[in-house]
Amino acid sequence: MALVFLAQGWRPATGAFAGGALVLIGTALLAARMFADPAQGAGLAFFRFIAGTALKWLVTIGGLYALIGVWELPPLPVLTGFTAVLLVNLLGLRFKE
Repeated sequence: MALVFLAQGWRPATGAFAGGALVLIGTALLAARMFADPAQGAGLAFFRFIAGTALKWLVTIGGLYALIGVWELPPLPVLTGFTAVLLVNLLGLRFKE
């Protein structure tokens, strides 16, 4: 998406890249929280999942606020990059071995 928005300039391309990077960072934090140590039981695994998911969405929503509100990047490229990477992430979850 960043390459598509590069035709409009550096700020839209940076916004699309940063919006996609938010999903990457949030998912990496979720995975780090979930798989840091072997689970001791179902309750602990569930707690790690809930804590990781909350951390992921806190980072992504806070990051969207920072990109659009604080750094004033164009909202359409930021949200397009965010949505595109989120959809690719969800599509990747469908393919299991």
